Amino acid sequence: MNRELLDKAIQLREEGRAKQDQAMLAEVRAMLLDLAAAYPQDAEINYQTAVAHDNSGMGRDAIPFYVQAIDQGLAGADLERALLGLGSTYRYLGFYEEAEKTLRRGVKEFPHHRGLQAFLALALYNTGKHQESTELLLTNLLETTSDEKLQYFSRPLAYYASHLDEVGE
Repeated sequence: MNRELLDKAIQLREEGRAKQDQAMLAEVRAMLLDLAAAYPQDAEINYQTAVAHDNSGMGRDAIPFYVQAIDQGLAGADLERALLGLGSTYRYLGFYEEAEKTLRRGVKEFPHHRGLQAFLALALYNTGKHQESTELLLTNLLETTSDEKLQYFSRPLAYYASHLDEVGE
């Protein structure tokens, strides 16, 4: 693998994303597509190619690169980001079951990643699992909020999060 060229592409992708410079992102995609063609079995190159497409609003084109990178054994923070990127892209494109499956894997492997949990909640909503979606969102809200009014009601809200259909007498 050409590490120098990959590092340059990653740097340019980050810069292009920050500036929302579509010309720069197109240049990066071309660089990464060339690298992916030259090194098709390299998980990191496939992952970076997926991210570059995603950053360019080309999620449909990103999917096969995400899938290939994950299948090739991507690990650590790159796997975490790939599962989030793939899951959120599936969801955005209306592939809700695939999104749920991918994001569930992400939450299982990275249980403290709140972004994965939030996107899973969205996918759960889309697959009709409204109770699980609401419970996940409320739990995350209550675990992260500093809002005094929400903290005051945290006990009943935490209870209701898992008892949404319960009614009193």
